[in-house]
Amino acid sequence: MNILFLTNHVNAGGITSYVLSLASGLLAEGDRVYIASSGGDCLARFTDAGAVFFPIPIMTKSELSPAIAVSLFKLLPYIKKNDIQLIHANTRVTQLLAALLQRFSGRPYLSTCHGFFKTRLSRRLFPLWGKRVIAISPPVREHLAADFKVPPERIRVIPHGIDTSRFSCAGGTGKPQRKKELGLGPGPVIGIVARLSDVKGHRYLIEAMKPVVAEVPDAQLLIVGEGKMEPELAALRGRLGLEQCVRFMPTVSDTAGVLAAMDIFVMPSLNEGLGLGIMEAMACGLPVIGSAVGGIRSLIVHGTNGLLVEPADAKQLAGAMLELLKDPPRRTRLGERGRLFIAEHFSLEQMISETRKVYAECIFNATIEEGIQAGQEAHLP
Repeated sequence: MNILFLTNHVNAGGITSYVLSLASGLLAEGDRVYIASSGGDCLARFTDAGAVFFPIPIMTKSELSPAIAVSLFKLLPYIKKNDIQLIHANTRVTQLLAALLQRFSGRPYLSTCHGFFKTRLSRRLFPLWGKRVIAISPPVREHLAADFKVPPERIRVIPHGIDTSRFSCAGGTGKPQRKKELGLGPGPVIGIVARLSDVKGHRYLIEAMKPVVAEVPDAQLLIVGEGKMEPELAALRGRLGLEQCVRFMPTVSDTAGVLAAMDIFVMPSLNEGLGLGIMEAMACGLPVIGSAVGGIRSLIVHGTNGLLVEPADAKQLAGAMLELLKDPPRRTRLGERGRLFIAEHFSLEQMISETRKVYAECIFNATIEEGIQAGQEAHLP
C-alpha cells in the first residue's frame, strides 16, 4: 500500500509518536509511507525509518487559512506522481485538507481522533471524518458517536501500540546517574511528560507537592513539556515556595531517557483520550497515578497496576503520591504489573495489524465505489 500521512508538524508529542509508530510498522510490512507536514524536531526519525517527507505549509489551526489551499495545490500532483492509495489525516486542519484532496484527486481518506473535541458548529456542519475514523480508546468512540453522530459502523477502536523494547528503564542501576545528569538530587522523583496545557492538570500536581515535601523533604517533581501554561505554573511554584523541588524541562523527542530518572509517574489530566505518557511510563515499569477520566480508566486498574484519583483534587493526589513514596515494594509491584499489562494489551504489532486492515477496507470500498460510479456514467445518455 502507498499511504500518505497528513499532520501539522512532527515535533515531539502524542500525534507525532502515533504517526511515527504507524509509519515504522507499515514500512516494516513493505508498504510505502509518505509524510506531508510542516516538518519538526522529529523529522529525522521519520526519514531514518524510510518514510518520504514532503513539506507543506500547514502549521496552522485555522480552517480558513490560505495555507490549506497552498498545501492542496502542492499535494495534488504529488499524490498522482506517487500513486498514493490512501490519505491518513491526524488533525482537524488536515482532515479538511484530506477532504479537499479526496474531492479533487479521488483518493480516499480516513482520520484518527486522538482525543476529545469541542462541539463547535463547524465540526457538526462539516464533520470531515473520512471513510473511516480511528478512535484511540472506547471513550473516544463514544464521544464521536454521541457528540458528533458519527455512525458506529464507521468507527474503529485501535489504541496506540507501545514498543516495549524501547522502555526498560525502571529499577535499573543507572537511575542515580540519570538523575544526576538531569540536575536532580538523589531523592525520589515524581514526574510527568505532557504539554503544558490546562487540561493536563499540572497545577494540581504542583499544589500536591506542598504536603508531599512536608513529609518527604527530598521528594522532587520533574515536569517535562512545553506550552502556554508555563508562566502560570512557574508562578504557582513560586507562590508555594517550591522552587527547589519542582523543575521544568523542555519537551524531549525520546521520553525513555527522562522516564529513566523517575520513581513515580503522574498524569492528573482533566480529560484524556487514552494517555500515551502513562502507557510509556507503564511500559518502562514505573508505578503510575492517573485521574479517573477518559481513556486513563482503560489503562489503570486501581490498586492492581496503578492508582486512580479524582480529577482536580490536589489533596487526594498528594495522598496517593505519599502512599507510594512510603512503600517502595508496592511501587515495584505496581510497576511490574503495569509493564505486563501494556505488553499484553497494547502491543505495537496489534496496532499495525488492525490499522492495515482498516486501510485495506477503505481502499477496497473506494475501488468498488469508483467502479459503480464509472458504470453509472457509462449508461448516461
